[in-house]
Amino acid sequence: MEKDQLILENPSRQGFEQTVSSIIAEAEKREWTLPAVHDLQQSLARSGKMVRPVKVIEICKPKYSGRMLELSDERIVSVMMPCRISVYEKEDGRVYVSMINSGLLAQGMAKNIRKVMAEASEETVEIVQSALG
Repeated sequence: MEKDQLILENPSRQGFEQTVSSIIAEAEKREWTLPAVHDLQQSLARSGKMVRPVKVIEICKPKYSGRMLELSDERIVSVMMPCRISVYEKEDGRVYVSMINSGLLAQGMAKNIRKVMAEASEETVEIVQSALG
């Protein structure tokens, strides 16, 4: 993953469902909670739109979110919570994983936000890299 890009993308060597399961297992192992997993393929199918598989996994770690949400001025970043990891299949039939580089995104923000988001981003990258092997 290129650390200087706003959106990070990596191919997976696993199938779609195995990639999703591996990310969830790795996140839970590191004590992240999973508020939701959004199956966008299924959601769009209900509206008559057929797309390749795509799921967005929401993860949250109170160790990080609490350090920002407990402070009034830092609550503005709640719009970016929880962290999201997307797993999807492209036309080449391969599975990919992407996420926002929140450490890079936070660079122009207050010191506490920069620090916490950099830590959360680093651990999220580690989750993805460990899950992808």
